[in-house]
Amino acid sequence: MCARHVDYLVVACNSEWEIIHFPEIRSFYAVLILIFICFSSGIISKAKAQSISFSQGIEAAWSIDPGRTELNTNYRSATARADAAGSWFAGGPTVSGQYFDDHAIGSNEGYTTYEGSVSVPLWLPGQGSATSKVARAEALTVQQKLHVERMVVAMKVLDTSASVLLARRRLGIARAQQETLEKIKSSVHQGVRSGEMTLVDEQAISAELANASSEYSQATEQIETATSALGIVLGRPGIPEILSYDEPTVARARLTSARALEDNDPRVKAAQQAVRTAEEGMRLARASFMPNPEVGIGAIHEKQYGSPWDDRVGVTVSVPLPSDVRDVPMEAEARDKLAAATSQEQQARRSVRQELAQVFAHLTAAKDTFRNSVSAANDMNNRANEMARSWRAGETSLIELLRARAIAYSTLKMRNQAEIAWHVAIIRTLISAGEFQ
Repeated sequence: MCARHVDYLVVACNSEWEIIHFPEIRSFYAVLILIFICFSSGIISKAKAQSISFSQGIEAAWSIDPGRTELNTNYRSATARADAAGSWFAGGPTVSGQYFDDHAIGSNEGYTTYEGSVSVPLWLPGQGSATSKVARAEALTVQQKLHVERMVVAMKVLDTSASVLLARRRLGIARAQQETLEKIKSSVHQGVRSGEMTLVDEQAISAELANASSEYSQATEQIETATSALGIVLGRPGIPEILSYDEPTVARARLTSARALEDNDPRVKAAQQAVRTAEEGMRLARASFMPNPEVGIGAIHEKQYGSPWDDRVGVTVSVPLPSDVRDVPMEAEARDKLAAATSQEQQARRSVRQELAQVFAHLTAAKDTFRNSVSAANDMNNRANEMARSWRAGETSLIELLRARAIAYSTLKMRNQAEIAWHVAIIRTLISAGEFQ
């Protein structure tokens, strides 16, 4: 049956699998192979030109990350507060002035008095150094938060890059599937015209081709959306290379014990620094046991009837007394902040410990899943090829062939997903180990 003289081939190119449909004419077969090689070489060259390393992707995303800008501003503010706390006095000077005369009460003796003073607040014992330590601890907390933010950025780059690769793989499979079904449809159409096949077969292949066209459209939408999201994260063109990270990469990584990984995690370090900041705040609250006293100088110039002098100079001292109304709430607030920071550190440790366990377990599972999916994809592809030969011999119906092809494509998609998930799991492990900080 000349209408059924078709064959199928699944090829792997640049880690992407495509199903190619070749006629059984030898010369045309060779021409198509040459065309495919040239076309594939162009695609590979273009992909390599657009690819960047994963570290470069992180740096590009980090340079435009809004969270980094905010945290840098917070760091400069905390540093400025620490420098300001090194002042000799606890605040700015206070200037006061007074004027009195006797004209307002109807007297005509000409009594007038001018008074003026300037005073400054003094630090309480240990209050100045405690204020400076609080500000510097806050600056260190912001620094640790910067490491946490960079870790978040690395995860964003990883996820968006994986989404683009998955979309590309899906688009490649959808394109190959559509081309294959179009050629099968041409063969079936010829078979119907020659009376060797029925309209039922033609209707079946038309429906299958319509589904393949829909899959192609959805894959196109997915790749456009994923590429746009990656471009927003990176702020530049290019796709970070994540498929080069494999088991030897993990073996070469300086992975230590789970406890060491937990202690070195940026989130745990940030939580620990937040506890230190809260402790310094508690010391500051205890050192601020009363309002700041003030000391200054004052001068009086007055004019009085019969007075032998008119100018005086003196020292002013103002000492507010301690009060529970002020001190107790301040210390209670500092104590609450310390308790909250301690609780958040414990929660951060638990979360990181659980996440590390999941990361290593997922790495092993992803490796096994990838290996099994490769085997399944090869088996389903071989089965589809056998079904194609059986269909050419008239031993298998077209419906069975289409079903076998659909299963082969489905397992190929699962294989691609498992491969990318494996590489993502490897990089996620390296991120947890602090390799990209």
